Amino acid sequence: MNLNAFLHDIIVALPLFVYVLIIVSVVSKHLYNVMIGKGFPKNVAIYYNRKFIHITTGGLIALLLPFLFKEPYTPFAFALILALVTLYPHISKKELEWFQTKDNAYEVNFCIAWGASIFILWLALGDPWKAIVPALFISFGDAVTGIVRNAVFGKRTKHWLGNMAMACTVIPIGYMLTGIVGAIAGAIASAIERLEFGPIDDNILIALSSTTTLLLLHMTF
Repeated sequence: MNLNAFLHDIIVALPLFVYVLIIVSVVSKHLYNVMIGKGFPKNVAIYYNRKFIHITTGGLIALLLPFLFKEPYTPFAFALILALVTLYPHISKKELEWFQTKDNAYEVNFCIAWGASIFILWLALGDPWKAIVPALFISFGDAVTGIVRNAVFGKRTKHWLGNMAMACTVIPIGYMLTGIVGAIAGAIASAIERLEFGPIDDNILIALSSTTTLLLLHMTF
């Protein structure tokens, strides 16, 4: 790894890290209070807030990543730091009530899946635009599923309406960035999103399935 590139990326990452902390600790908390003030049930407000955070942090930074970063190590490292930051309230039993719940730590999974998928694909394919595809799927695609289901059912649930909304979001994203390979990855990820296995949630499964698909298809074609 080039030392100059690493130092450059550290400097770039620090203000983005602060931005994420502001979104999570200030903006989303205010949004939660507004929703509660308007009569939203607590679980609905929390779920909307999670998707707001997905889009404004994971989604936005993933889109900026190919322009700003020169190597994949720094984004991965900061993603793991954020995973630890979001895990600590669960460990200390002091969850941040405006976006965390006691029954799962899926926001931690999001950070890990986001960072690991970018890291693996950037190293394997050498192209940051291809590397961000799974991160965009979990940032925008999974957010859309949650918003649609929350609006229709008023709770966190699995329903085909969410999968259809995700497919309409991620298949075009995948196609624009990696062609038919990305579209296929988006279709598979949209179907996989309905599955969960205890602590293995849709964030991990979407990132894992789309990363694997992109790797296999790029090696094949």
